[in-house]
Amino acid sequence: MIHPAPTTKIDPRHARGTLLELRPETATKPAFAVVAFPNTRYELHLVPKSTIATPPGKRIVGTIHAQAKRIDEVGTGGRYVEPVAGRPRRVQGVIVAVEPSTNEIVVNAGVPIHCRPTDPRQKAADFREGQFVSFDVMEGAEFTPLA
Repeated sequence: MIHPAPTTKIDPRHARGTLLELRPETATKPAFAVVAFPNTRYELHLVPKSTIATPPGKRIVGTIHAQAKRIDEVGTGGRYVEPVAGRPRRVQGVIVAVEPSTNEIVVNAGVPIHCRPTDPRQKAADFREGQFVSFDVMEGAEFTPLA
């Protein structure tokens, strides 16, 4: 059971978390949001795709978008995002949705992540729901808050 238990159902493609902080842009890094997710120790650093009006410490719902270097089907292992704190670098989990129109798959890795393959030999339509996949993530994973 998710703690605290959600009171409303959300689309399984949406990520529900807590905004920990918004860090401003520096000379070497773009601005990013630090978002924590229930029942995990994840504190993911995600680039906001639009303005985040949610104050730190409050719940936030949105979508996480990342670009996958190459997506491989795997037979063993768990669902995870590496590292636990920082920008996502490696993701492994079960495909919960395939969206050919946007060329994305949605992977449940403890938190749902929309992934676009960047390997020209792959496209979202090559995959199916229920497949267990693993891949490296390119820098710049984004978070789009829902209104």
